[in-house]
Amino acid sequence: MNEQPTRIEGQAGGRAHFRYFDLIMAAFVAILLLSNIIGASKPSFVTLPGGQEWSFGAGVLFFPLSYIIGDVLTEVYGYAHARRVIWTGFAALIFMAFMAWVVVALPPAQGWPHQGAYEAVFGNSWRIVLASITAFWAGEFANSYVLARMKLWTRGKLLWTRTIGSTVVGQGLDSLIFYPLAFYGLAGWPPEQLAQVVASQWLIKTAWEALLTPATYVAVNWLKHREGVEVFDTDTDFSPFAKSR
Repeated sequence: MNEQPTRIEGQAGGRAHFRYFDLIMAAFVAILLLSNIIGASKPSFVTLPGGQEWSFGAGVLFFPLSYIIGDVLTEVYGYAHARRVIWTGFAALIFMAFMAWVVVALPPAQGWPHQGAYEAVFGNSWRIVLASITAFWAGEFANSYVLARMKLWTRGKLLWTRTIGSTVVGQGLDSLIFYPLAFYGLAGWPPEQLAQVVASQWLIKTAWEALLTPATYVAVNWLKHREGVEVFDTDTDFSPFAKSR
């Protein structure tokens, strides 16, 4: 596939107008919030060929899509624009956690029988909330940084190497932070099982990225052509706290 768009820029720190950036940011935040609300609390399983049940967190089916969108954002619009999206998602997660805490804490109206179910679904402990937000922040910034750096090293070629390579780092850091921070030391979570869950979640998320590589190529090339831009972060400040121009 042709990876060369119509215009080359040195970096994307400016506030250039892009037609699809806001839509992609909205999709990123929506998937991030929905995967945490709907999928995070439910374990599911698949039956292996030998008849053994293998459990996994249901959210792992959709949460990796946020990383794929993060790859597309960094590849097409550059690290500085991806940084704005990551901070937007971070703020949305904090507000979601605060809203869930307030709504769960409100006394239910007399006769409403679902408070227990509501608490079971939305009443996450402070450890899980802190672990989720911290893991997202660290993993997404690592993912974006590695992709932007690898784009410079590969001179914009071999897109698959940087989408998969950045996911290996970002998703690995995400899983390594979330599960120990959320569950270490709790009953039912022996260290051996915790390590297995970390490894399996990392492998599943990375496998999703590899499997969807053809779709990533299509999205990246289409956006580069439509936006008329190719961003190389040659002069970008990679600090997560730097301000975009």
